[in-house]
Amino acid sequence: MSRGGRPDLAMPALPSVVAPTLLIVGSLDEDVLQLNRLALGRLAGERRLEVVAGASHLFEEAGTLERVAELATDWFAAHFAEIAVRPRS
Repeated sequence: MSRGGRPDLAMPALPSVVAPTLLIVGSLDEDVLQLNRLALGRLAGERRLEVVAGASHLFEEAGTLERVAELATDWFAAHFAEIAVRPRS
């Protein structure tokens, strides 16, 4: 999970990433949003980009960081539950 991060800085390695990956970017952070869109296309595993409306790079606007927390909580809950139900080998 990345919040306002720069996965594009690891572009050559992104095709090797097979872990489920959530990218969260503010809609007002246009440059980073574009870079995350490029990076999203390079990730090999399950991936999703969530854009938080009205959020800048640091998510300082009212309610935006709370939205990030909701998105991350839902993502981790879904993926940890998936791991918990897998049979052990």
